[in-house]
Amino acid sequence: MRFYGEGLPGIDPEELTGKLIVIEGADGSGRSTQIEILRNELENRGHGTVNVGLRRSTLVSEELNEAKQGNVLGEITRSLFYATDFADQLENRIVPALKAGFFVIADRYIYTLMARDIVRGADREWVRSLYGIALVPDLVIYLKVSPAQLIERNLSKNSTLDYWESGRDLGLSRDSFDSFIRYQRLIQKEFERLQEHYDFTAVNGNLTVRSVAREISAKMLERLGV
Repeated sequence: MRFYGEGLPGIDPEELTGKLIVIEGADGSGRSTQIEILRNELENRGHGTVNVGLRRSTLVSEELNEAKQGNVLGEITRSLFYATDFADQLENRIVPALKAGFFVIADRYIYTLMARDIVRGADREWVRSLYGIALVPDLVIYLKVSPAQLIERNLSKNSTLDYWESGRDLGLSRDSFDSFIRYQRLIQKEFERLQEHYDFTAVNGNLTVRSVAREISAKMLERLGV
């Protein structure tokens, strides 16, 4: 394995014998379902798995959730808050699991964090530098779903649209549905740029659960031989 930048001090990537798989996508893209299918598939083949994701750090996750509820964070502060959450999980969960030979399945990774920051005006090079500590995953799947389909799925599940996933803090539109569509289009455009730079795989998340799972399984076999 290797880091995108200088990485974490004192960590030798060659000692990390496990595999890091990332599933990216907006709320409603089917990430949770596909991660569960993937986890079961790997464990049925005898591989140990560990799940990680955004805002799951024991260090700052509660504080980050509270700050988001109050909408009191400035742009840079929020970026650093999320970066701290990621760094803590990287050091204390991801690296130890990889060192032990586990498959680590990440429910979103640095790419979502970067896209969110850049769409909100952060400097692209600053954001890339901020996440230079990140390990390069063995496989990254981005579930791309049309904004209209995302609205339908989110309303079906939650009966509402999330404030942040709708980009309401950006003042894109007074209408929540219009704001959601505009924001998701901005995020998807940024993911296209990130895909060129970081070379990950986009999968059509509008397809059936089974079709998406088959494609992810095929990509895993192609990249990892499992």
